[in-house]
Amino acid sequence: MRTAYRSCRNFNAHWMLNCIIPDFFPIMTQITARNIPSTAQTFLLNSGYSPALAKIFAARGITEPEQLDTSFSHLISFEHLKNARNMGQLLADAIAARKTILVIADYDCDGATACAVAVRGLRNFGGRVDFIVPNRFEYGYGLTPEIVRLAAQSKPDILLTVDNGIASIDGVLEANRLGMQVFVTDHHLPADTLPDATCIVNPNQPDCPFPSKNLAGVGVMFYVLLALRAELRNRGQLSDAQAKNLVNLIDLVALGTVADVVKLDQNNRILVHQGLQRIRSGRACLGINALLQVSKKTVHKVTSLDLGFTVGPRLNAAGRLDDMSLGINALITDDANIALQIATQLDNLNRERRSIETNMQESALAVLDSVHPQDNFSITLFDESWHQGVIGILASRLKDKFHRPVIAFASGQSGEIKGSGRSITGLHLRDALDLISKRHPTLIKKFGGHAMAAGLSIDQSDFTLFVAAFEQVACELLNSNDLALNIETDGSLDASGMTLEAARALDEQVWGQGFPTPQFDDDFMVQNQKIVGEKHLKLRLTTEDGNTIDAILFGHNEPLPEYIHAVYSLSINEYNDKQTLQLIIRHWE
Repeated sequence: MRTAYRSCRNFNAHWMLNCIIPDFFPIMTQITARNIPSTAQTFLLNSGYSPALAKIFAARGITEPEQLDTSFSHLISFEHLKNARNMGQLLADAIAARKTILVIADYDCDGATACAVAVRGLRNFGGRVDFIVPNRFEYGYGLTPEIVRLAAQSKPDILLTVDNGIASIDGVLEANRLGMQVFVTDHHLPADTLPDATCIVNPNQPDCPFPSKNLAGVGVMFYVLLALRAELRNRGQLSDAQAKNLVNLIDLVALGTVADVVKLDQNNRILVHQGLQRIRSGRACLGINALLQVSKKTVHKVTSLDLGFTVGPRLNAAGRLDDMSLGINALITDDANIALQIATQLDNLNRERRSIETNMQESALAVLDSVHPQDNFSITLFDESWHQGVIGILASRLKDKFHRPVIAFASGQSGEIKGSGRSITGLHLRDALDLISKRHPTLIKKFGGHAMAAGLSIDQSDFTLFVAAFEQVACELLNSNDLALNIETDGSLDASGMTLEAARALDEQVWGQGFPTPQFDDDFMVQNQKIVGEKHLKLRLTTEDGNTIDAILFGHNEPLPEYIHAVYSLSINEYNDKQTLQLIIRHWE
C-alpha cells in the first residue's frame, strides 16, 4: 500500500506495510441537542401531537401538520420541473412513430431503479425500449463517447440517460454526430456548460423552478413519466390501465431515493412513504420482493432503513463487482423464479463485497497506525491491490472512524488511478476538487460528485502531488472544531415518551438523510449486562426517575461502568410474537 498525508505544518510522504492500528482512535466527541423552535413546537402540540413528537418534528423544520402529509395530493406537480412537459411530448411523439429508445443507465442503486422505472414505464405506454449500463471498470461513468459508439451498434433513434448525462458533453456530441437524439434525465449538479442534448430534465439545471432540488435520479425519471402520461391523456392515447400502472413503479422510486441518500424533504418523503406502503402490502415488483426474501426481511414490516441498508447494498453489489445489468434485470422481470435466481446471485455478490471490503479496511487501518491521522485534516490512500468497486465504501468507513474527509484510490487503466471520496460537514468535496483543479490544471483528469461524495481520476505518478493539494485545501476549508464528531440528539426523553406506543408512532414515519431518525440522550444506571451473539451487550438500565428498560449495544462486548450517559433510539423488540420496547445504544460515555 502507498499512502501519504500532508499536515498544514509539515509534509511527509510515507510508504508503509503491515502496521497494526489500536482499536481506539481519540476523536473529540460532543453531544448537542437540536434546536427546537418554540413557536412550531407549540403549534404542533396544539394540533394534537404528543410532547415528544412535537419536539421531534419542530426540530426538523416542521411548522404545521400539513408538512407531514404523505398523500399523493401533496406531490409537487411536474409542471414545475423545467422541460418535463417538453420531454413528455417528445417521448409521446417517439412512441407514436415507433422509434427505438435505448436507456443509458448508471451502475448504482439509483441508476438501476431509474433504468427499471424508465423501461417499465415506457413499455407500459407502448414504447420500444431497451437499456444498456456501462461497465464501470471498462467505460467509467456516464454517457461517454465510447458508450455512445457501443450503443450505436443496436441502432437506436434516441438515447435516454437516467441518473447521468448532465456532464456528458463529449458523449452527447458523439451521439449527435452519429444521428441519435439524446434525452438527459439527471439530478447531479451541472458544470458551467450543459451538453447539447435534445432535451434536459434536471431540477438542478439553471432556471429550473422546481421547489425540491433533492430528487434522486429515479425521481426525475418518474416525473418525466408523469408528464408523458399527461401528454398521452391529452392526445386521447391513454387507456385506464396504462394510467393506473404508473403508480406500480413507486416502490422502485422509494428504493432508489433512499439508497442514493438524498435529502428527504416533504416531496421525497411522499415518494418513499407511498413506495413503502406498496412494498408492505405485498405489491412490490418481483425483484424487490426477492431481494427482501434472500435477506430474510419480513415484507409487511419493511422500513426505509431496510431499503437503504439491506436491499440497496445487494443491488449495488452488482455494479461494484460485476455488471449492474444483473440488478436491473431483477427489477424488470415478471418471472418470480428468475427474480429469485438473480436475487440469490446478488446476495452472494454482496457477501463477496463485504469480504473484500473487510480485507481492504484491515490493510488501510494497518497503515494508519504509523501515520497518526489526528495530525492531519484529510486522509488519502492508494493500494494497487484494492478493488475499484469497493473503494467508495472503504472511504466511507474510514471517514466514519476518523471523522476526516477521505479519498481512497485503486488502480485504473493506462497508468491512471481512480479515487472515491467521502467528506464531513464543513468540506464540500466536489468544490474542493474543483479548487484543486483550478490550482493544478493538469492534475485531475476528471472528477464529479457532490458535497459528501465524489469520484476522480489522476495519473498514478501524480499521487503524492494530489495528496499535498488535497490536504492543503482541507486545511483551508476546515478547522479543528470541524474535526470533532458532533452527535445531534433530540435531548432527554421522559417516561411518557419512553414507551412502546411512542416507538410505534416513530416507526410510522419516514426517516433518513435530512430528516434524521430521532435519538435521545440521558443518564442511566447499568443494572445488568450480558454478552449475546458473542459481540453484543444486552443491558438492563434504570433511568433517573427509577424506571427500568431493556437496551442493546451492538458490536461491543466489554463491560460498561455502573453509570453511563448514552445516546439511544427507540426500537421494538419482537420475541415469541410479543412486542416490547428496547433502546438501541448509539454512543455512550
